[in-house]
Amino acid sequence: MSIPLELLSMGASALLSGVMTLWSQSLKAKAQQHQALIAQSSLQNEIFSRAREFKGSKSFQFTRRVIALSIVGAVVILPKVLPLVGIPVTVGWTEVQSGFWFWSDDETKVVWHTVTGLALTPWDNHLVASIIGFYFGNSVVKNA
Repeated sequence: MSIPLELLSMGASALLSGVMTLWSQSLKAKAQQHQALIAQSSLQNEIFSRAREFKGSKSFQFTRRVIALSIVGAVVILPKVLPLVGIPVTVGWTEVQSGFWFWSDDETKVVWHTVTGLALTPWDNHLVASIIGFYFGNSVVKNA
């Protein structure tokens, strides 16, 4: 007893049609997901632009400046000035220690040092390098 060629052809076309339908549904779902991500991104960009353009009241701007200057004073200026007048300051920075074997992970530890005199830490080097990079990159973009 043999299966007629028409039945085999019909079965193969039904199987191929089912696979192609699943594939197209998958592509449609991915396209909808991309459209949703694009819509979310545009909404997020709109929110960010509104936040950047927010001026607020004069007291809001003044409060923001006071907070920023207080943080700069406490984190950047005080650790430099206090040791110069004889008050020791304890500052910490991270140091990377390599693992015992070459395939092991590096270990990062916060190391605390009491500083007398001028306190220049690796953090200060990173801060200055970041500021220089920011302004250099900004000028390159403006002049391009």
